[in-house]
Amino acid sequence: MEDCLFCKIADGKIPSNKVYEDEEVLAFYDINPAAPIHILVIPKKHITSLAHIEKEDEAIIGKIYGVINKISEEKGFKDDGYRVIVNCGKNGGQEVMHLHFHILAGTQLGEKIV
Repeated sequence: MEDCLFCKIADGKIPSNKVYEDEEVLAFYDINPAAPIHILVIPKKHITSLAHIEKEDEAIIGKIYGVINKISEEKGFKDDGYRVIVNCGKNGGQEVMHLHFHILAGTQLGEKIV
């Protein structure tokens, strides 16, 4: 998508502090962190939100969770725990309309939400 911030980051048109990258997935540090460790994981393919996942996108969603697990191990917070958040749509708090997964770690996170 032409004016999508995360598509521009995935295409290398906007720099990011990368944590992980392959042909389908990119992970980078959030520029406005909500925790000591705040990493965003995105599919390079533009998918607007969870509500826009097509059948052919299901494999990439599974892969993203594998990448999250790999990052948690490599960055050393797997055993202490972390939170993964996916906001969906405007009312769900999604600010960038490109599917992204927030990994929050590095501290005791607030009250249990669910």
